[in-house]
Amino acid sequence: MKFNYLFLFVILASLTGCPNKNNNVKPTQEQTPVQAQAVQHTGTGTLVIKPIVFKKDSYIRDAVKNECNLTGKLTQFIEKNASSQYANILTDSNSKQRNAQTLSITIEEVQGGGGGAWSGAKSVVVKGKLTQNGRVLGDFRGRRYSGGGMFGAYKGTCAILGRCVRTLGKDIAAWLQNPSSKAVLGDM
Repeated sequence: MKFNYLFLFVILASLTGCPNKNNNVKPTQEQTPVQAQAVQHTGTGTLVIKPIVFKKDSYIRDAVKNECNLTGKLTQFIEKNASSQYANILTDSNSKQRNAQTLSITIEEVQGGGGGAWSGAKSVVVKGKLTQNGRVLGDFRGRRYSGGGMFGAYKGTCAILGRCVRTLGKDIAAWLQNPSSKAVLGDM
């Protein structure tokens, strides 16, 4: 009987983890979250990803807009997942490149109350268009939602929304391989 309690204690202790008692230590280079890494591009042509914006008249919490960096993360995930398709991917650029494909994306809706997974599932809805030399090659609308995944109860709202945009980045990169009109991506 004592063995059963000991076994249960060890399992529970491993699931909850140990708190960091040294809260005054600044993160080291390896611990810093979301660092931009150089992406190797191996495809052909150029993709310009215009700065991603939030829809003007949407009801998205200011805390989400200001703290979660969804626009920056989505740009990074698209670039990472589409790197094998293009020789160059330009981000944070409004410049026009001759013969380049230009991707414009708007985050239309974000569902996600504060409180992490305890306040319910989170979702992100995006709308995008791919053009080349003024001609529309395709457009899409996509949605992804998440409850946080394994150990989701320990994740905050931004982390869960980050999971949504990571998967949307994969969805959009796959769509870029064969863009079509009025495509529906993800969980729509």
